[in-house]
Order: sequence, then structure tokens, then C-alpha cells
Amino acid sequence: MTPEDRARRIKVLIFDVDGVLTNGDITIIPQPDGSGIEVKSFSAHDGLGMSFARIGGLRLGIITKRQSQVVALRARDLKLEFVYQGQAHKAHAFQEIAAKAGVTLDEMAYVGDDIVDLPCLRICGLAIATANARSQVKEIAHYVTPHAGGAGAGRDAIEFVLAAQGSLARVIEQYLDESDPTARASDIGSGNM
Repeated sequence: MTPEDRARRIKVLIFDVDGVLTNGDITIIPQPDGSGIEVKSFSAHDGLGMSFARIGGLRLGIITKRQSQVVALRARDLKLEFVYQGQAHKAHAFQEIAAKAGVTLDEMAYVGDDIVDLPCLRICGLAIATANARSQVKEIAHYVTPHAGGAGAGRDAIEFVLAAQGSLARVIEQYLDESDPTARASDIGSGNM
């Protein structure tokens, strides 16, 4: 089965965060009280892609091993339906999402970059690796994004699925139609946290 054949079946798209929706850097700014402020950078291209995905009828989420207030804020801004942080064994969360969404694992795609993502990538219908992924991830991926994590890899994954489903051009035009209420409702937040 080709990657495009797999993509045609996808209803739910789940992303790892560090190294997929970010470049993988974790910056911590120390505070006088001994605590730290975590800083991550996210791609605006990925954010717009999330709007495209919703217009195209895809359901979206993240599964990440780390707990991060920054990730919680970005997930809220992106209006993600499924948000799982602190997941040492991501396949459990992935299967729970499938049950909540009422879909089979073959109808789910996962985007990852490191070995912690392998359990989800092994069981999903469409395994997607970012351009910066570890070799073990790329070896089992059905599709490798042209861009690295934090530089548009999320958008690449979304556009690959929508293109395979034959809806990418329509979704873009629908997003650009300022009178379309679906497009307005699917848009991400304003960024004013």
C-alpha cells in the first residue's frame, strides 16, 4: 500500500511536540527562586496547517513525554482536541484517542522524530517522520516530511494527508474565503495568551 493510499484513510492526526512541532530545543531561563521558565518556539506554518486540517475534517492532537505549560498554552491556541502530556508510553494515549474518536488505528496518523515515538508509529495507519528524525524513525516511516520539526514539518504532514484525500486546494480556497464561517471557526487563536 502506498503512503498516499494510507493517507486517504486518515481521520485523526496526532503529533509529538519536541522535535516535531518545535525544533527540539528546550530553553530554560533560571529564576531567582530556583525555578525556571521554559521557552519553546513553534512554527506559524504549522499553526496555519492546523486550521487547514480542521477545514478538511481532520481531528488533531498531541502526545508528549514532557509536561510543559508552554505546550498547554500552544495546544489551547491551536484548539487541539486531544492533548496528552507526561506520556512515557505514548501508545497507551494513542489507543485511548482512537477509542474516544471512534476510529481504528488504521484511520490515525502519527508524526514523530525519536525512538519514544516508535510504538505509535508502529501501530498507526500512516507513520510520518520529520526530516530531522532519528534513523530508526525514518526506517519505519511511510512518509518523511521535507521540513524539519519546528520548521514546518507539521504543515508538511497535514498537506500530505489533505492532498492524498483530494481536498488540499479546496481547503486553501475555503480558508481564504472571508465570508466562510467554517474557515473562521477553524482558525487558530489570536496568540494573546
